[in-house]
Amino acid sequence: MTYEVRTEEDLLEVRHAVRAATVEVGFGLVDQTRVITAASELARNAFVHGGGGTLTIDYPRRSGARGLRLVVKDDGPGIADLNTALQDGFTTGGGLGHGLGGARRLMDDFAVHSSSGEGTIVIATRWRAR
Repeated sequence: MTYEVRTEEDLLEVRHAVRAATVEVGFGLVDQTRVITAASELARNAFVHGGGGTLTIDYPRRSGARGLRLVVKDDGPGIADLNTALQDGFTTGGGLGHGLGGARRLMDDFAVHSSSGEGTIVIATRWRAR
């Protein structure tokens, strides 16, 4: 399922949708919180820095394990220096600078594809422990 991330209200809708998805996958409360927090950070980044975008929820499987994959896309200016952007404390928006790097730590698999002027795609997956 894909959700638009264009307004503050969309950010709330994304949080609710991701929470419902974590329950569907069978995550416990701690993992629910991890995934919802990561989704919130990524969606907010797309909204604030990317001028809006989309968040897609997918349910991958591997070796019998269920997962929850978030794909966040924006058409913004891209991330000029990805390595720096992933470091704690780096911010372009006046925040604490834990967003992108923090989201990476909360998820099991994490990839960012971004180039200047081309937008950004973040793919983040959390796997349910058996």
